Amino acid sequence: MTTANAAGASEAQEAAVEQAAVTPAAAAAPSLWSNRDYLGWWTGDSVSALGTSISNIAFPLLVLFSTGSVAKAGAIGAANQIGRLATTLPGGALADRISRRALLVLGPLVQSAALALVAVLAHRGHISIPQLAALACLSGLASGLAQGAYRPALRRIVPKEQLGAATGQSMGRDMAAELLGTPVGGVLFSAARWVPFLVDAVSFLFAALGAALIRRPLGPDRADGKRPASVFGDIAAGIRLVRGEPFLRFVVVWGSLLNVAAESFALLFIALIRYRGGGPSAVGVASAIALVGGIGGAVAAPALLGKVRARTLMYAAGWAFAVSLVLVAAVPRPWQIGAVILVAMFTMVPLNVVLDTYVVRLVPDAYSGRVSAVTRFGSQALSWTGPLAAGLLAALFGVPGGVLALLIAVVPLALALHVTKSLRILDSPVAQVRELTVDDADADAAAAAAAE
Repeated sequence: MTTANAAGASEAQEAAVEQAAVTPAAAAAPSLWSNRDYLGWWTGDSVSALGTSISNIAFPLLVLFSTGSVAKAGAIGAANQIGRLATTLPGGALADRISRRALLVLGPLVQSAALALVAVLAHRGHISIPQLAALACLSGLASGLAQGAYRPALRRIVPKEQLGAATGQSMGRDMAAELLGTPVGGVLFSAARWVPFLVDAVSFLFAALGAALIRRPLGPDRADGKRPASVFGDIAAGIRLVRGEPFLRFVVVWGSLLNVAAESFALLFIALIRYRGGGPSAVGVASAIALVGGIGGAVAAPALLGKVRARTLMYAAGWAFAVSLVLVAAVPRPWQIGAVILVAMFTMVPLNVVLDTYVVRLVPDAYSGRVSAVTRFGSQALSWTGPLAAGLLAALFGVPGGVLALLIAVVPLALALHVTKSLRILDSPVAQVRELTVDDADADAAAAAAAE
């Protein structure tokens, strides 16, 4: 089950955008591949990313081909997202209070155990939806805690001037793993339904090992100065800062609604291919075709951000999503569905880069962990409803009709980009965005608190 995800801001997407801000010093620094800690951690996470991609496609396939119910498949996805959401804010706060290494090791170990139990259930042929949902939720809980330590730990492992390059590599790696893992997951599922889950269980062990072997201290330091009295104080400060900044507020609210539509479509995408006569392998191939567009968008995004207005990139992404819904509902073959989403993803991936680049530039380091947790939580707060909505729409309108029904949400979201005043920051080139000082951030948080 996935350890991170969505337009609302996975950690890899959130930080990868610093690629656009790499300083000249980064070019003179030693290669990241000569950094033993980085290489070991990156390798472990790469294996885990591949395993996660394999099981991500296997979960809905397992439920769809066992029960035929889109709604039940959606319930499993929702359980994982609810679990991850429940620990996102505590994970970000705990990363500044307890051993980050422990979070990075224990999280994958718990996920490994959960996926191993799913493999056992699939091997026995006894598919219990409540049991699958419970294990998916457990995996999500562990994921949310581990995510909180990712960004602070990366800052300890990689020199500051190379953070952009490191996180850019992570984003590309994750998308490449998804490109490879999706068709592999379909093939493995066709061979034996339990195999994809066992593969993911083993892959999480590599992630835990990679984190455990890091030699550098990962913190947190115990003498960091003034701190809130509790974990809840940390969380509250991050929430107040986000509330006080119009751009950050927009990223959370708009991103949350967009993620609902995206999560709904992710399940309807699989159901639509099955509706068009495709089996598990066809789902894998169509998904792989679509991911080529995502990888292309990730590669092109830094250059596009330097040459195209940020607002233009966002407008293109919003309307590309809407148009793609119409086209996939109309085309008759699975590979054509994948081709339509290839084009849409090439346009939409830079959206994440635009939003996250400006967030990274705006938020001071002292608040980055808390704001990261708050924006990730806010953007994902409603994502768990996406798979449930997909099941409801498919039941009410049929699968193609359910896809078209998503336009009710997607078109207003695209229009909102044209009328909101919260995106004025995008009128300035990203290099000219002034980072908030800690005093500014404290003042914004205090103003938000006073307004309560």
